[in-house]
Amino acid sequence: MSTFMPNAQTVQRRWHLVDAQGKSLGRVAADVAVLLNGKHKVDYTPHVDGGDFVIVVNADQVVLTGNKLQQKFYRTHSGYPGGLKEVQYKTLMAKRPEQVVMLAVKGMLPKNSIGRHSLKRLKIYRGSEHPHAAQQPQAYAGAGGVK
Repeated sequence: MSTFMPNAQTVQRRWHLVDAQGKSLGRVAADVAVLLNGKHKVDYTPHVDGGDFVIVVNADQVVLTGNKLQQKFYRTHSGYPGGLKEVQYKTLMAKRPEQVVMLAVKGMLPKNSIGRHSLKRLKIYRGSEHPHAAQQPQAYAGAGGVK
């Protein structure tokens, strides 16, 4: 009897619904990254993209603890002298809360092709409505909670 080795054809992807209302940004991002990577599955294999689809709702109600709302900045650099752009998280949360959650999750995924493919399975919505009811997503309570 040989050991079962999962591959791209045998991966079964499920849909999870994560409600970010009132939860810390880092904790939500950590839970979502685990689901996208597939590390919650028994047959997790590092070289196989075995993660699930994740829907995050209420992204505008995620919480940043401490003074991060005023002190934390999202920085990008064009590579040219003077090409640094900074956006305060307070402004970013008001204009694009979906991007705040996406950047937090992106930082917790592997920096390779599997991480880039995993990020495409992440769906983030500002409010509580989402167009994925046909996929029948399962509510996800978190790593410590019951599914």
